[in-house]
Amino acid sequence: MNVAKRRGMARARVAVARKLAVILHRMWSDATEFRFGKAPGHVST
Repeated sequence: MNVAKRRGMARARVAVARKLAVILHRMWSDATEFRFGKAPGHVST
């Protein structure tokens, strides 16, 4: 919301989309699974 206040809602949307894209790209490249919540999940090797 700070970005939206300072730079506008359009840039805030782009910032959120970019952040999600970076996270998803990293998950796909590492083949990691999404873990909901703060508890550490089991990592299978």
